[in-house]
Amino acid sequence: MNRPRILTGDRPTGKLHLGHYVGSLANRVQLQESGQYDQFIMIADMQALTDHADHPDMVRANVVEVVLDYLAVGLDPQKTTFFIQSLVPEIAELTMYFLNLVTVARLNQNPTVKTEMRQKGFEQQVPAGFLTYPVSQAADILAFKPAGVPVGEDQLPMIELANEIVEKFNRLYGPVFEKTKALVSGQSRLPGIDGKQKMSKSLHNAIYLSDSRQDIDQKVMSMYTDPHHVHVSDPGAIEGNVVFAYLDIFDNRYDEVADLKRQYQQGGLGDIAIKKRLIDVLDVLIAPFRERRAAHEKNRKRIMEMLLEGSRVARGVASETLQEVRASLHIDYTA
Repeated sequence: MNRPRILTGDRPTGKLHLGHYVGSLANRVQLQESGQYDQFIMIADMQALTDHADHPDMVRANVVEVVLDYLAVGLDPQKTTFFIQSLVPEIAELTMYFLNLVTVARLNQNPTVKTEMRQKGFEQQVPAGFLTYPVSQAADILAFKPAGVPVGEDQLPMIELANEIVEKFNRLYGPVFEKTKALVSGQSRLPGIDGKQKMSKSLHNAIYLSDSRQDIDQKVMSMYTDPHHVHVSDPGAIEGNVVFAYLDIFDNRYDEVADLKRQYQQGGLGDIAIKKRLIDVLDVLIAPFRERRAAHEKNRKRIMEMLLEGSRVARGVASETLQEVRASLHIDYTA
């Protein structure tokens, strides 16, 4: 099938959460079901090691955990190719060539990396692998020559750098690559339950796709609302209120949500009432994920077999790209 190829992925550093679902996973499922694309999804285990080098066992264990979440939300290995990054060594080879085309100053400008470095407290002790992983991401993408990359808005700098590398590589060595484009989810970034800008595993402010009803209840009840809304009769603020931010995204009874906002702003609606509504909404969404995940979890061996087969297919695609790259660099010694 001559469908345009798309590629995306996740680092196996833990189970996936609602932020992943809003930012990318739901979009991937839609793209898969559209039938328009040949979709590849990578488990980026080598990139996970850039800031978890002292916990390789954790990274390995989370490879299957991430795939369980993929299967739970509806990604289908019969329609989408799942593969493990380290089982496609051509990506690492391409990263090495691309590193010669990017300066350290350019890497230090990447806003996503700068934010993560600050969150992780690296300061001047940043691992070289972590600093350069945007180049590895560019290699992930370009090894498969995709027409597009499903991403959240926070990953747009990654696409920008990949296309800069395309321009420089083609200028120096000939037209091997074409620029790719970001296929951005229609939803905005999901805030953390603590009111911080981003839901994140490392910030411990996430609701996971595998959370139980009890977990959801506990987390929603701790959500940041309006600190000045002390009594039910007090007028409350909508802006910055995480509960209403989630209702806007996940509750499709839009007229009712609009009425709740008016009541809250006027006074007469308490935080407990809106939180209970959100608990119900989120559990309706997550319960099927939780059930499908539990069913697939019984056959982890089959999941690994599927990953090995997908990695074989992915390596075949990347190998063709690297043959072109080596020829353009005049290092195709066995040709």
